[in-house]
Amino acid sequence: MAKSAGPPVIHWFRRDLRITDNTALNAACASGAEVIPAYVASDWQGQHRWTGPIRQEFLCGCLRSLDGNLRTVGGRLIVRQGRADDELGRLIRETGATALYFNRDPDPFGKGMEDRLRRVCEDLGVAAHGFKDHFLHESSEVRTGGGGPFRVYTPFGRVWRALPKVLPGPVAANLATPAEVGSLELPGLATWGQFSSGADLPEPGERAARERLRRAIEGPLRAYSESRDTPHGQTTSRLGQDLRFGLLSIREVHARSLAAREGAETKGVRDSFDKFIGELGWREFYASVLAEWPEVLDLEFNPQWRGLPWGEADERFDRWARGETGFPIVDAGMRELLATGFMHNRVRMIVAMFLTKDLQVDWRHGESWFMRHLVDGEIGSNNGGWQWSAGTGADAAPYFRIQNPWTQTKRYDPDGTYIKRWVPELQKVPGPVLATEPSPGMRIAPGYPLPMVRHAEERDRILGIFAAHKGRVG
Repeated sequence: MAKSAGPPVIHWFRRDLRITDNTALNAACASGAEVIPAYVASDWQGQHRWTGPIRQEFLCGCLRSLDGNLRTVGGRLIVRQGRADDELGRLIRETGATALYFNRDPDPFGKGMEDRLRRVCEDLGVAAHGFKDHFLHESSEVRTGGGGPFRVYTPFGRVWRALPKVLPGPVAANLATPAEVGSLELPGLATWGQFSSGADLPEPGERAARERLRRAIEGPLRAYSESRDTPHGQTTSRLGQDLRFGLLSIREVHARSLAAREGAETKGVRDSFDKFIGELGWREFYASVLAEWPEVLDLEFNPQWRGLPWGEADERFDRWARGETGFPIVDAGMRELLATGFMHNRVRMIVAMFLTKDLQVDWRHGESWFMRHLVDGEIGSNNGGWQWSAGTGADAAPYFRIQNPWTQTKRYDPDGTYIKRWVPELQKVPGPVLATEPSPGMRIAPGYPLPMVRHAEERDRILGIFAAHKGRVG
């Protein structure tokens, strides 16, 4: 398609850092105008409730990769830094752009910015086109028979699966970014380098993500039902960061998983892909909860549990965050998080329930810690997971269902393979010892801390706290 000689349009990249099956980018290209691909970097300075160096370092790598991919189709990435409404309004005025294309953000903060940008575009006489891209189905599409949102996953998942799914679209083509609007390398973005995380992160960019998808479909997802709770080795897809940053289209992940399910040669493989597709549904369920009840970022989803006397982030929280609790499976998970920006999902549940139930620390502190360290941190899924573990969320574990870290170790890491990978002080300790609570005052290994609490005692304590609160509120 020959590009129009008329004014350009802008595609605002956000959580869609790819050129393959990008809904808004394809629509911008289809307009026939020159397309200015733009990303607006925040003024992040290393302290934020919802982000940190690990995810920002990965983001920088993804932006550089995206710029290279855009150049293969005739464009290049323009990066500005500041507030998106200010910077994109300025870019519209500089270039004479007639339209702004973007994919809708799933979080309240992003939605608020979209509202401000629409007002900017209206003031400038520019069209603003928002598209569904980050999910297969947004919350407004998955409704109860009465037209309301779901509070429980099982009926949500049933309706979600039955809805028709859009198939993946093409690779963006025929971009021609005007030469005068700048480039990727800006001094402001470069300052993020001083916050380098030092973590062992996945390779950034769309090409690496597509390779991870291929390996997941050909490998661990074929045995997902049986091995997904095993924390050592690659037993899950490891695509979380790729969906978080939009390096992969959710439509392609779903379509390829469904094709693998339909082509499975055994029931076990078919069930495994079916289970994985269900996990994609859980991701969209938690996003729906956040969209419908944004107050969950500050309050318990279940009003019955609002006002619980949670503890603050004191020295107990600090030991948990450092991986020095004396509970091997908990410490392994927290150290894996610090070293890699990742933690296996089963271990995420164990460490979250330990913080909230064994230490009685407010789940909001743990939620924020995860968001500042997870390379795949999604606000909706993270909030849903933490409130599930705390017993306060949508479709949550009942407050009286409290995981025992020792029995969880025996079930999911009986040989201690995962623990020994991340807690070197325990390398020589037999697996059964790592799964058994030691007697009071007895160390599991020299140099390793004593367990900071006794699980049975803390279980009784938190049950009493919940029961007393339940009695007060009726």
